[in-house]
Amino acid sequence: MNKIVLKAQDLDGYLTEADKAHSEKMDGIYRQAMLSFSILTNARSAEERKREERNLIDLYNQMGKLMQEICKDESRIHVYSFLTPQESHPEASRLISKLRDVRTGHQEFVYYIQRAYEMLFKLAYAGTEAASKNYLIVKTPVTVPVQNFAVHKIPNIDSLIDNTVMCVMLRGALLPSMIMSKEIQEYSSRAYVTPFALFKIKRDDSKHENDMEYILDLEKSYFRLEDLEGKDLVFADPMNATGGSFVTVVKYILDQGVKPKSVSLFNVISALKGALRVVRAIENCNVYTLWMDPVLNEAAYILPGLGDAGDRINGKDGDENPRNILRLIADYGSNIASLYRSQLGRIEDTVLGG
Repeated sequence: MNKIVLKAQDLDGYLTEADKAHSEKMDGIYRQAMLSFSILTNARSAEERKREERNLIDLYNQMGKLMQEICKDESRIHVYSFLTPQESHPEASRLISKLRDVRTGHQEFVYYIQRAYEMLFKLAYAGTEAASKNYLIVKTPVTVPVQNFAVHKIPNIDSLIDNTVMCVMLRGALLPSMIMSKEIQEYSSRAYVTPFALFKIKRDDSKHENDMEYILDLEKSYFRLEDLEGKDLVFADPMNATGGSFVTVVKYILDQGVKPKSVSLFNVISALKGALRVVRAIENCNVYTLWMDPVLNEAAYILPGLGDAGDRINGKDGDENPRNILRLIADYGSNIASLYRSQLGRIEDTVLGG
C-alpha cells in the first residue's frame, strides 16, 4: 500500500520547551474549568449556578489572556478575535457559539461555516493595504432609459491570490475549500478559479493523542506534484486539533522536492497546541483561525470544540459504505452545485483526469 504515516511522537518533536510549558499551564486551567462544568451540571439553586458561572467566566478570561500572550510572540499565527478591532469580536463570538451549539442543524451549520470562511478570507487578504484598486464594471438588470452599469472598487490583491492552489484534506475540508476558492474567484480581477489538489488522509481514532498516527493514502489522492511547485498552497480545514494531518501532507510535498511559494492553513477553530505545532513544523507557513480553543482531550479532540465538523457539514458515512468524493459532492445538492459550479468543475477535472 502506498501510504505515508506520521506518528504523534514525531509531531511533538517540533514543539519547543516553552510551547510545552504553555500547554501544561493551559491544561491546568482547563481542568479547573471542567470541575466548574460538573458543578454547573449539578447545581441545585440559582445562587449556586450564578456563583459558578462567574467562576467559569473568570477561568475562560484567564485562558483567553494566556492564548493572546502566546500568540503575540508568534507572528505566523493569526487569530481573528486577537487581531481585529474590538467591535468585530461579537460577530465572531456569536458565530462560533452557533457552530458549537448542539441544536444547530446541518443546513444552519453549513451557513455559518460559509460565513466563517468569508471572515477568514477578509482577515488574510481583503484587509491588505493595496497600492491600487481594482474596478468591477457590472451590467445590471435595469434597462430604462438605457442599459445601466455600476462601478465598484475592490482591493487589488491579484498578486496574492492568482497563484493559489486549494489543497483539500478530504471530507470535512471539501466544502470549506470550495468556499475559499469562491472568495478568491470573486476578488480576482480576472475571476481566477483555483486548481485543486485532493489528499486522502485520516488519523487512527482508535489511538490517543500521545500515540496517534496520521495516514496519507496516496493511491486515493488526486494531485500532481509539478502543479504545486512555486504556488501559494492554501488549506481550509474547519478544525485544527493536533496539526497532524496538515503536517503529514505538507511534509510529504516538501520531501518530494516541491518548493511552494507559501503555505497557509485556514481554520474556523484551532487548538493552541495544533497551531503551535504547525508553525514549528512548517517554515513559511501561516495559520489563520477565527477562534482559538485552549486544549485537547486524550482522544485528540478540541475542548470545548464543536464535535466532528466533517460529520456536521457532510453527514455521517456508514462504516461499510463510505462515500467517495464525487458521491459526497452529489449529496451537497443543487444549491451548493449552483453556487460553486466553477469549483466543482475543477474538482471533477482533477478526479476524472480532465
